Amino acid sequence: MNLLPDAPSQTSSEEHLYNIGVVTRMTGISMATLRAWERRYDFPEAGRTAGGHRLYSERDVMRLRWVKGRIAEGMQTAQAIQALRHQETAGQFTLDNTSLHSIQEAPHSNHKSILQYYQEQLLNVLLQRDLNKADQILGESLALSTPEDLILYLIGPTMAAIGDAWEKGQASVAVEHLTTNFLRQRLLMWMVSGPPPQNRSPIVLACAPNEFHEGSLLMLGALLRRRRWPVIYLGQAVPLADLAAFVQEVKPLAVVLVAMLENSAAELVEWPHWLPDAAQTGKPIVSYAGRVFNEQPEWQMRVPGIFLGTSIQAGLEKLEKIITQN
Repeated sequence: MNLLPDAPSQTSSEEHLYNIGVVTRMTGISMATLRAWERRYDFPEAGRTAGGHRLYSERDVMRLRWVKGRIAEGMQTAQAIQALRHQETAGQFTLDNTSLHSIQEAPHSNHKSILQYYQEQLLNVLLQRDLNKADQILGESLALSTPEDLILYLIGPTMAAIGDAWEKGQASVAVEHLTTNFLRQRLLMWMVSGPPPQNRSPIVLACAPNEFHEGSLLMLGALLRRRRWPVIYLGQAVPLADLAAFVQEVKPLAVVLVAMLENSAAELVEWPHWLPDAAQTGKPIVSYAGRVFNEQPEWQMRVPGIFLGTSIQAGLEKLEKIITQN
């Protein structure tokens, strides 16, 4: 799978996505103030994680910004919150009435160009090792879009650009590892904090033996969880013998294998030896993808199983179609 997205989707403004620290950076309202407003005015009505931590939606962020703006104009806090609620009751408050300062600075107004703008900003601050600013950019961009679009239009292209910078000598190994791990942590977070998964057998995700490039596999895992598929992520360089034993115990719905280089793809040629039942019956479904299969299509003929396609989105759609039919 390459990092080639299709069209961006629309966000759900009511979904609780942001913790209180992110909301503080996005709004400029301190955590103490946010807690005080919730205690005194029941505003905003934050959601809660299983551990009791506050989570806020895009709409919450916009409402907070609106109230902060009215306070800056001279309103008392209680009056500003009351005015907001009056507008909402009258149907006069919409997300279109609010704006983000970063949007105003962006060169174009359409959704895709704004995401591209954020991607360029994210790459620049990561190469400067400014992780706090990078976290702020991700938080602000998440207020405009879905995690799905951030994965495809910010994180994916940024990971690819960081790899290119390293290959060209524009980023050291240390910087490449720092920035990649920063983005990796976000993908893992979305993989474990997505909507409640369906009550079905899981999808196992694993890199081929000797394969350590896991960016596209992490992205696929996060996207699958956003679609409520249960995912077990095994990560880098999984020996086929260990994978076979794991599959025997877990009995997954499907297995997705990723190989980026020829030596890794060569290892996958042998998977039917370790998973003979899957090779004979098609259960679990065994699929694969990766750069080597895109750049050297002859490898698609050498590796048994289902080739998922040349992009993450194509692979996601094909995999989902196959497992839905089984």
